[in-house]
Amino acid sequence: MKASNKLKIFNDPIYGFITIPNSLIFDLIEHKYFQRLRRISQMGLSYLVYPGAHHTRFHHAMGCMHLMQKAVNVLRFKDVAISKDEEQALYIAILLHDIGHGPFSHAMEHSIVNGISHEEISLLFMKELNEEFNGSLTLAIKIFNGDYKRPFLCQLISSQFDMDRADYLKRDSFYTGVAEGNVNSERLITMINVVDDELVVEEKGIYSVEKFLVARRFMYWQVYLHKTGLVAEQLLVRVLQRAKELTNSGVKLCCSPALSYFLDNEISVSNFDKSTLDIFSRLDDTDIVAAMKEWQYQDDFVISNLCSMIINRDLLKIKVKNKPIKKELLNKHIKRLVDTYNITKKEAAYFVFNDKISNQAYQAKTQHINILQKTGKVVDITKASGQFNIKALSKPVTKYYICYPKEKL
Repeated sequence: MKASNKLKIFNDPIYGFITIPNSLIFDLIEHKYFQRLRRISQMGLSYLVYPGAHHTRFHHAMGCMHLMQKAVNVLRFKDVAISKDEEQALYIAILLHDIGHGPFSHAMEHSIVNGISHEEISLLFMKELNEEFNGSLTLAIKIFNGDYKRPFLCQLISSQFDMDRADYLKRDSFYTGVAEGNVNSERLITMINVVDDELVVEEKGIYSVEKFLVARRFMYWQVYLHKTGLVAEQLLVRVLQRAKELTNSGVKLCCSPALSYFLDNEISVSNFDKSTLDIFSRLDDTDIVAAMKEWQYQDDFVISNLCSMIINRDLLKIKVKNKPIKKELLNKHIKRLVDTYNITKKEAAYFVFNDKISNQAYQAKTQHINILQKTGKVVDITKASGQFNIKALSKPVTKYYICYPKEKL
């Protein structure tokens, strides 16, 4: 085996050149678990709305690591003590924070695995890698879990202003072409500081924080909760649910061995063991797309139509309203479908459904973005900002939607 050059440089369309800090980080990036992220879409099926949104979790993880390097340099310049071990742990934790995502990012969590989130699967991957790398990830896991004695290190990984959000807002804005989400991540990072081991933003960065929160709100309504993307993801969840239902009733569906394993078995937190993790690591977007291309020709009315809708982008109609959907409206569409196609109400419910979506750009009750004033006082952004809209952004906005077929399936 020839020795590889571990001082690689990545050319990123957002930040330019990204350097790999050391050989351990390089080896983690080279690992098959991490390389899998090249085949996991960052934004699920959003490319059905924004054709450029084909970037991956790999892109995002590399961008987060780059921003974390900048954050460490800024804080050290401001005399915040960060040891070599803590620095290494920060890079590992942010690099691997999304490693547990399944195909199309969120669809699997609501369909073929039960009660286990991508964060929990990320932790399982990190523990597995920690064994392989002789305990080198122990501190990173502690920070990732939020258990470390210095809270600001955990806040850089997961908070209302962390390196994850700083990257995905800018990156998703770039690849979708939605300019409203374009935040100046690097400017924001130069404004961070630490007081009593808590992350703060200096007062001169207050307008950048306001822009960051407003951009987050725009991106959720305009991109992440876009009605077409929303209905596409709901269809994908239902494809996997129907596939599992058919498999359980004895129907043999053509798909990859990895996907077949999750259809054949009831997987939850209790039995997500090492062998399950290894099979999960072989799953990516291509398994699902290849399966749907086959399943659209199945005899089953439900799965064939659901798959055809996604593959050919001929989706359900969706209406978004400010008030809850009336049950009579739902029943009317279900009855029409049952009568037209001679299917059961249960089968019709795959095509007619309702739910709600919520958007809260700033969660003032759970976590805070603290502003360090020139006097040395630390206050929450809602009190420090003169903008009324920041208070408004901390209130959740809920909308309701109904999906149903167009005139003909």
